[in-house]
Amino acid sequence: MRPPEPVFDAVGLVPGIVQDVTTGRVLMVAYVNREALEAMRRTGQAHFWSRSRNELWRKGETSGSTMAVRRIRTDCDGDALLIEVEPAGPACHTGAATCFSDPDETEPFGFAGLESLAGVIAERAETRPAGSYTARLLESGVDAVARKVIEEAVETALAAKDHAHGRADDLRLAEEAADLLYHLLVLLAERGVGPNRVLDVLSARAQPK
Repeated sequence: MRPPEPVFDAVGLVPGIVQDVTTGRVLMVAYVNREALEAMRRTGQAHFWSRSRNELWRKGETSGSTMAVRRIRTDCDGDALLIEVEPAGPACHTGAATCFSDPDETEPFGFAGLESLAGVIAERAETRPAGSYTARLLESGVDAVARKVIEEAVETALAAKDHAHGRADDLRLAEEAADLLYHLLVLLAERGVGPNRVLDVLSARAQPK
């Protein structure tokens, strides 16, 4: 069932809070009119209304940092939208992941960093730039990528056993786990399965039975 229509203001706009569907991080705030809302519903891509240019615009039409719309929700008063997206690149025109980044602070990598890494891998899968290890790995096919995942999983398990017996420190275990996560993301990209699908499964499993 389609969610209730938002209450547009006197000039036909409603603020849209754009949130990363994977991390929950607020990425940006932009204005939406009926035309932008219908464009999002029709195309599945984030569209907004530019008050300065007085025109419809699609996020990423010049930068390439598009946003796939996963869900649009209206708040309890109907005068604001929550637009949950899967971003392909930074949200901010400055190149930051979010328009709410503090330029004077170093942001933690966090799960948002994993999502950003997945976006880079997806971009490599599409463009296949020369000299890229990721592109070369993707071109080797699913069998080769799967073997790398198995190899990294074994190395992570061995590092965990060494860690338990005092033969490996935290850094070594973390490095092996990082290699495993990276190659698992590459395997998903090779098969065209976004990490969001994995999170959906985990979310469903977390629901009380």
